[in-house]
Amino acid sequence: MSVLPLVFASGWASGVNAYAAVLLLGVFGATGVSDDVPEALQRPEVLAVAAVLFLCETVADKIPYVDSVWDAVHTVIRPAAGAWAGALLAGQDPSLSDLAGALIGGSTALASHTVKAGTRMAVNASPEPFSNLVVSVAEDLGVGGVVSLAMFHPLAAAIVAGVLLFLGLLVLVLLASRIRRFRRRRAQRREEREQARRSTGQAGRPPP
Repeated sequence: MSVLPLVFASGWASGVNAYAAVLLLGVFGATGVSDDVPEALQRPEVLAVAAVLFLCETVADKIPYVDSVWDAVHTVIRPAAGAWAGALLAGQDPSLSDLAGALIGGSTALASHTVKAGTRMAVNASPEPFSNLVVSVAEDLGVGGVVSLAMFHPLAAAIVAGVLLFLGLLVLVLLASRIRRFRRRRAQRREEREQARRSTGQAGRPPP
């Protein structure tokens, strides 16, 4: 079977958490679970760096607003990781060129990263502090589940990743209107407070 489904699934996972995706692929390859994982992803130094950065992301991704800064920094890193992994995976299969693998992995990672970053902006607009943690844990579990499924049933994993990507884009569109309304209300309240402060200041001045 072509590695195309695996490339797509790993691309989606890379857009959500690139370090977790690389780490899981490398571990599955190094332990002999899958023969489709190239040796470059199984190298000890790659696994070590991915593990350290995964721990960093695990912490940063669960702190409100810090996660959005982290997402902004990784706007280039996640698609690049998806493209790199896609090209390496494609190199294992003569039916898919390295360039095609890189394009599929990179574009899929960019799409899922956009969903993740936009969703986090909407979640950070929420006044309660727990939704950020819930969303982050759900993303981690989703990446782990999709990559693990891809090792045994790549086509099913690609379908799951495609459904999650579609639903994520749909939710992002819905949340975009929420973000705009929240920002309008916040700007309106800020303007009202400013007007009230000016009125209070003028009322407290002695008559000329």
